[in-house]
Amino acid sequence: MALVKLQSENFRNLSPAPVSFSPSINLLYGANGSGKTSVLEAIGYLGLGRSFRVSRHQAVVSHGQHKLTVFGGLDQGMSGAEQKPSSGELNHRVGISRDVTAKETTLRVDGEAVRNLSSLARHLPVSVIDPGVFDIVAGGPGKRRQFLDWAVFHVEPSFASVWQQCQRVTSQRNQILRNGRIDDALMKVWDSQYTELAERLTQARNETFRLFTKAFHSLLGEIDAPWVDGLKLDYYVGWDASQSLVEVLRSHREQEQKMGHTLYGPNRADIRLRYQGRPVAETFSRGQQKTLVILMKIAQGMVLSDLGKQVTFLLDDINAELDVVHRAMLAQKLHELRCQVFVTSIEAPRPDELWRHTMPEYRLFHVEHGKLTEEQEPG
Repeated sequence: MALVKLQSENFRNLSPAPVSFSPSINLLYGANGSGKTSVLEAIGYLGLGRSFRVSRHQAVVSHGQHKLTVFGGLDQGMSGAEQKPSSGELNHRVGISRDVTAKETTLRVDGEAVRNLSSLARHLPVSVIDPGVFDIVAGGPGKRRQFLDWAVFHVEPSFASVWQQCQRVTSQRNQILRNGRIDDALMKVWDSQYTELAERLTQARNETFRLFTKAFHSLLGEIDAPWVDGLKLDYYVGWDASQSLVEVLRSHREQEQKMGHTLYGPNRADIRLRYQGRPVAETFSRGQQKTLVILMKIAQGMVLSDLGKQVTFLLDDINAELDVVHRAMLAQKLHELRCQVFVTSIEAPRPDELWRHTMPEYRLFHVEHGKLTEEQEPG
């Protein structure tokens, strides 16, 4: 699926006028504060249910308003080798509104109210590449879990439900661990539920990680860099896998009680990135880390593409983070994957620098005061 129609109300400074996009490449340019990133942010709401910039909905709703709404129209997009871009007929209509005063969220798919964000998000896989994405390498395990779980969600339909159940059970375990005196019989019940859900989560993550590493290593084979041979990626399940999780929890009960929360399980999982046995965050330069993250993001797109799903990539201000060579590599790979791409920049973009061999179909927009105006040629 690809987002070919977008309309918002009271979303930052964006104009409420509807906009039509290409199912392939969309180039947006304008001055700082013009609303470029806000367009990507609105698209992100339809695929992520939240802003990729801030954690609070209140920061996104227009000044003086209490409710924001984003609508999107999806068509069949570019997925599938034999499909042609945009027939002009919408396959799905999706929408999300948030009342920040009442703290209520309303979700709709094809005019029908849906309860779970997953029902909305699975129609539009949105992947963000912005300055903050490089924390996947340099940041903590949570960033890498989030990176992996995004792919698992779109690969394994049951993952969202199992993940939510596991979160609730983990919260219950943590409450018991904080209470001081533990009721062994009660803890045994929660441990049983926790380990069963942990096994299902871990199985789904393992399978997606296998698909991801296969795609990632095929990409490495195309890269001429001295660090390729010494790079190793491993998935750490969150506990010593030579033991069952039940045994680990039992033998570390005193430690968990002292800390007051769950220390072992899928909530501690990580993708461990090492170069010659040392963490990549300690050994790679900033430029090498950027290259690595780009390859990881492309590999995610490859996994979903192989499953017949088109990813919508949001590339925010990549000129500030990537040089011409890396921008061209990223743009070319995403075009080959038949992804939908939104690219923002301050200056008018140069498509000939991004796609030097095969020029894709693209649409160009100038953004000013939250309004998008389509242009025929750069500049």
